[in-house]
Amino acid sequence: MEASCSLRSSKFISTPIRPLHHPLSIASTISISVIRDPNFGSSLRLVRRKNRLSIRVSSSDTLVAGSREVVSKKEEDLGDLKSWMHKNGLPPCKVILKEKPSHNEKHRPIHYVAASEDLQAGDAAFSVPNSLVVTLERVLGNETIAELLTTNKLSELACLALYLMYEKKQGKKSFWLPYIRELDRQRGRGQLAVESPLLWSETELAYLTGSPTKAEILERAEGIKREYNELDTVWFMAGSLFQQYPYDIPTEAFTFEIFKQAFVAVQSCVVHLQKVSLARRFALVPLGPPLLAYSSKCKAMLAAVDDAVQLVVDRPYKAGESIVVWCGPQPNSKLLINYGFVDEDNPYDRLVVEAALNTEDPQYQDKRMVAQRNGKLSVQVFHVHAGREKEAISDMLPYLRLGYVSDTSEMQSVISSLGPICPVSPCMEQAVLDQLADYFKARLAGYPTTLSEDEAMLTDSNLHPKKRVATQLVRMEKKMLNACLQVTADMIKLLPDVTVSPCPAPYAPLLN
Repeated sequence: MEASCSLRSSKFISTPIRPLHHPLSIASTISISVIRDPNFGSSLRLVRRKNRLSIRVSSSDTLVAGSREVVSKKEEDLGDLKSWMHKNGLPPCKVILKEKPSHNEKHRPIHYVAASEDLQAGDAAFSVPNSLVVTLERVLGNETIAELLTTNKLSELACLALYLMYEKKQGKKSFWLPYIRELDRQRGRGQLAVESPLLWSETELAYLTGSPTKAEILERAEGIKREYNELDTVWFMAGSLFQQYPYDIPTEAFTFEIFKQAFVAVQSCVVHLQKVSLARRFALVPLGPPLLAYSSKCKAMLAAVDDAVQLVVDRPYKAGESIVVWCGPQPNSKLLINYGFVDEDNPYDRLVVEAALNTEDPQYQDKRMVAQRNGKLSVQVFHVHAGREKEAISDMLPYLRLGYVSDTSEMQSVISSLGPICPVSPCMEQAVLDQLADYFKARLAGYPTTLSEDEAMLTDSNLHPKKRVATQLVRMEKKMLNACLQVTADMIKLLPDVTVSPCPAPYAPLLN
């Protein structure tokens, strides 16, 4: 039997119980008191097992705060993140923490890292000692275990999230409490961002209807669920680590929703360090993201230098300006999923077009061999980069033409050629281009709004932040699709005889 009740006040129901951050097993007849604990949550779970009743606190506030934030006087007295870091080894640096309003007026302002003085390109803004950096090597204490876990069924993010969840249960006993409180305050989002769509409701995900990003989000959520189901592996394989935590095994101590929130919070701020061991490559760096803003065109990166993680800026800053770092070569779909924002000037933005040779084609094996000889697969992914749509279409055409070859003698000619050259007749080229045009039209028709409607919607200053960022994403996707359609239409116009009927293609390649 399972029951839950919302903890909305600090009024006593009955007699006191032990601290809420510790699981409690008691007899089947009990009397309890309910006190809202600002550190550990807003709900109480009661789970009856055989002849005992386990009481466990579950929290929607684990690393990502819930819908309402409560800040105690004791929490404010603990000081800010930077003070804690200086107290524990952070050397003098050239940054300060500032704050700006949150998208949601119910939430506290969020912090960001700004220059404390004028900076020039090449200046070291800060250098965080490894003693203040969370990596698997530090968490698990054994690099062999760390590598085993992350090459099996659990990602680095899952292990780091689990570690921080247990640390948060420690409350003031945890060395990392100031950093964890800062992650809670940021609510799993970056400086330009809303929460990752991994935490959106079904209604909010509908903003992305027509976009392949929606399927990516659902697939990622399933992957997080699979990792949650493997969490107990960490407990048993790295048992010495968790002896300090007097709590149940992970899937008993934390619900999936809590783990997902923690996972997304870690995902939004993890740094991928270069030229370090596997157990150190993913790091959580106080003063790093999400306190730093991301940019697709920035060159500055957090880097492992000696016994610290350092940030050297790539541009001049005036005192008080927000400092940015490079987010890596990620398309906007990944920026939205990972960090909750899109970059309209992202040079790495792209769409994916998947083409596949028809497996029912009697000449499938021969075509597969020719494709592989020319560096392509039987199921080939083509990337359409923003502003380079013509280049992408030109890259697809030889592959699609190969799929349209039906005559055996023509296929033998293709096999004997040294390049990806297929005999091209006007009717074949018409058929290939018509298939491409129909494909792009179908993708555009899958969106519930048009490009012009998106443009009009974005002029509304009151547009919900999540809907705004989703609309920005689908608008950019539509721009690329429209550009591809225009390139295809222009190629059709260049055909020598547009009155030629397209060649029949019983085994045309598949576009997805």
